[in-house]
Amino acid sequence: MSSKPVIQAENLGKAYLIYQKPQDRLKQLILRWRTFYTAYWAVQNVSFSIKRGETVGIIGRNGSGKSTLLQMIAGTLRPNSGSVIVDGRIAPLLALGSGFNPEFSGRENVRLAASILGLTAKELKDREQSIIDFSGIGDFVDMPVKTYSSGMYARLAFSVAAHVDADVLIVDEILAVGDAAFAQKCMRFIHKFKENGTLLFVAHDPAAVSALCDRAIWMDNGQIRMDGPTKDVTFAYQAALRDELDGGGFTIRGRQKTEKKPVQRDVRHKAISDSDRRNVLEVFEFDKEGPQFGKGGGEVSRVRFVDEAGKTLPVLQGGEEVTLEITCKSNIALNNPIVGFIIRDRLGVNVFGDNTFQACLGQDLSLAVGQSLKARFRFVMPYLPPMPYSVTAAFADGTIDTYTQHHWLDEALIFTCANGPKRSGMIGLPMHEVAIERL
Repeated sequence: MSSKPVIQAENLGKAYLIYQKPQDRLKQLILRWRTFYTAYWAVQNVSFSIKRGETVGIIGRNGSGKSTLLQMIAGTLRPNSGSVIVDGRIAPLLALGSGFNPEFSGRENVRLAASILGLTAKELKDREQSIIDFSGIGDFVDMPVKTYSSGMYARLAFSVAAHVDADVLIVDEILAVGDAAFAQKCMRFIHKFKENGTLLFVAHDPAAVSALCDRAIWMDNGQIRMDGPTKDVTFAYQAALRDELDGGGFTIRGRQKTEKKPVQRDVRHKAISDSDRRNVLEVFEFDKEGPQFGKGGGEVSRVRFVDEAGKTLPVLQGGEEVTLEITCKSNIALNNPIVGFIIRDRLGVNVFGDNTFQACLGQDLSLAVGQSLKARFRFVMPYLPPMPYSVTAAFADGTIDTYTQHHWLDEALIFTCANGPKRSGMIGLPMHEVAIERL
């Protein structure tokens, strides 16, 4: 990754003028020394630098200024204050069909959009058919785009952007439309683009940002609320959303990460480690001071993997049956406690998880003040690729749709995988049978 910034924004701001009555616009034109409008700042005092090769996610609620910020970076919107400098060719995928003329055919819009994005006549001639083939819209390419569905708009727009050799690619939730097959094709292109290009990716879903981006910028009320590693920013963002849903009162805390000491290894560790390609998982101690938030009506007091006798397991193995035990304590009277967990990879991407709600529906699980409960999840541990993993534990009260989050404890338990069998995908599922038969 180059240290030279490819995007540099300084005190960037964009204001929209809001008039209460239509005639106020005319008054403003004539009586310029008076003010007949209210200025709404969609983006204000935003400064950041993005290096060449970085993958940056931009998150935030609707109206937080994400799209306005991207339009100023793309050059389709002029800022009212500050400046933004982009070093290189930029391919923006902003509003659906942005830049398309609805009266033109798809082919004509391909030529128009490609020329705007900087392709020469020769480059366009060489790539036009590839663009059309990538979009997969077939004979519709010669029909007016006003007859297109939203998915067809997205296909054509993305296909053009994928063929202009851009240095910077901006994707503003355009992948939310269209069919799954094309979305997967786009994601394959994005992953390949990340190898050499700079990507700005906007999504409401923090998991999508975690899967793609190394860094995240959280926009809130037109300003940057947080800028940093994706895992930290998405955690704070999710905590704030949950706080808002539950009417405030959350406490977000947790110490800075330090090196954790593993629990004492048991006698199996050396024998398992000496075995070739074994999926060995070494478990570290429970960390009650990890990043956390919640209303405080209850707390997660211990998280561990246990054997049949209830003894803590410091070493696990992929493909074996394991039990995850989560102990919680109530600080207030609770009627319908729910305990859940998520296992995440090193980027904070959710690998899998579950909760007690459905399995314990109908049971009387009410807790008095100071009473504790213990939740157990028994499952076969998948075969995991080598990297660190974390267990997030959560303690709530209510139903799966309407609940109060009392304690969300990130990185309650860390375990690492040093080796494993070859597999396809994020995890490898243990097979009940793998067979081949000649007919």
